[in-house]
This record gives sequence, C-alpha cells and structure tokens, in this order.
Amino acid sequence: SAMPHKKNPILSENITGLARMIRSYALPAMENVNLWHERDISHSSVERVIAPDATIALDFILNRLTEIIGKLVVHPKVMLENLNKSLGLYNSQRILLALIQKGMSREKAYSIVQSVAMKSWKEKKLFSESLKKDNRITKFLSEKEIDTSFDSKYFLKNVEKIFKRIF
Repeated sequence: SAMPHKKNPILSENITGLARMIRSYALPAMENVNLWHERDISHSSVERVIAPDATIALDFILNRLTEIIGKLVVHPKVMLENLNKSLGLYNSQRILLALIQKGMSREKAYSIVQSVAMKSWKEKKLFSESLKKDNRITKFLSEKEIDTSFDSKYFLKNVEKIFKRIF
C-alpha cells in the first residue's frame, strides 16, 4: 500500500481476486450450454480447465475464509462508538420507507430526509432529534414512530433465524 499506516487485508483481498476468477468461468460454462445437444471436443477442453480450477480455487477460498473468521477479533464497544459517530444517519432509509408507507411520494420523502440528514450532520446533532423538530417529518410520523425507526434491534431481528439456518 502507498499508505504506511494502513494494514492491508491481504488474505481477504486474495479471496476477492479468486472469487473474480471463479465468476469469470460462468461465461465459458454458459457458452457450453448452447451446444449440449451437439457435444463435441470443444466442450471437454473447457470443462477440463474450469471444473478443476474452479473447484480448487473454491476449496482454497473456503479454507482461507475459515482461517480469517477463526482469527477475527470483534470489538463491540468500538463498533458501537463508530455507529454513534454517524449521529444515527444510518437509519435514514428506515425513515424514508416510513414516510412512503404514510403516503408521501418517494421523491419527496428522499429529498426531505436527505435535507434533514445533511443539516443534522453539518450541525453535529442527532438525526432523530433533527427529524423530530422538522414539521415536514412530524406531519407524517409521530415521535414514537421516529424512535421506533431508530431501534437498533430492528437490524438484529433475524439473527436467531440466521444462526439456526447456518448452524
């Protein structure tokens, strides 16, 4: 890296590059489909390259990813600090959708939410508080509805389902 202070995620970057290679094999595989009813030697030459190469690359990716995840260190306190630095702006889409559900056009809702978000950021005020003080918002959403849109539990609501599905 040209930035000496930065620790490059080399292992993750390596996975990304190999995934790009595997995706690139989709084109020759799809081109083989057109000729399935008329198989000839051109099929096997492609298949002899992409099948083992993609399989080996995928095996390597999965092993490397297992290694990365095994050594992954999560700092919940730092994550929360980073979220708080955003002043709640990451909830802007939830407010946008709530306004649309209340009958506001998407274009108008987008414009209003964006202007309140920009003002909130510029003034370094909590986005939720800025929303509660804006008549264009409070005409459609109550204070409780705004607070509900900022409940972080919303983003975690499917965690148990995901874990059950994976493990």
